Amino acid sequence: MQLEDKGYLLSKSRYNENSVVAEMFTENYGKISGIIFGATSKKLKNYLQIGNKFHINFNSKNDNRVGYFKIEIDRALTPAYFENKKKLACIISAMNLIKLLTVESQENINIFKLIDNFFYLLKDDTWIKQFILWELQFLKVIGYDLELKNLAIEEIVNGKKIYFVISNNEKKLIPNFLIDINKPVLDNKVLLNGLKLVGDYLDKSILKPNNISFPNTRIEFVNLIK
Repeated sequence: MQLEDKGYLLSKSRYNENSVVAEMFTENYGKISGIIFGATSKKLKNYLQIGNKFHINFNSKNDNRVGYFKIEIDRALTPAYFENKKKLACIISAMNLIKLLTVESQENINIFKLIDNFFYLLKDDTWIKQFILWELQFLKVIGYDLELKNLAIEEIVNGKKIYFVISNNEKKLIPNFLIDINKPVLDNKVLLNGLKLVGDYLDKSILKPNNISFPNTRIEFVNLIK
């Protein structure tokens, strides 16, 4: 199989002294794994950052053998955040989530567009809020819609609107911005509650049923937001 495409680097792991096995999410073919030879060379090493976008040539003799990439940088996106630990951790967490929850060689243009959008939201002043909404949108695209608007019960408490759901006879509050997405968030605790809500749903409804461990990359990101 031979193909040309554009793709984002989701992960890389050492293959031998000079090469890595990389996973890319491509525009037309979905997630593809292959070897990048000479990955430690000066030409490639600095560009092989999780989240960067590449022009890709992929070759594989057959479906049972690991193929290999020839790549050229298209957009060096991640280096802009090397000095911002929170945003860098967010990039790694987002790319790892896509790696974990997508299937090899299954095209999904909506996921590719979500990755495009992800790098735009990082420029927004409300990027943490936008990222939480982005995670929910990604889960919806892969078939796990939390449907908060349909589940939420509205109530007025001390003149303020709150939303909650009843789970196991327990009232669980939903941060307002997850229902009213245009509502500004002024309290970091509200953002952390949103991250926790999405994380709990991810763990209980998606990861555990599929025997997938909760990703450390997301834990590390959330800890930096605290």
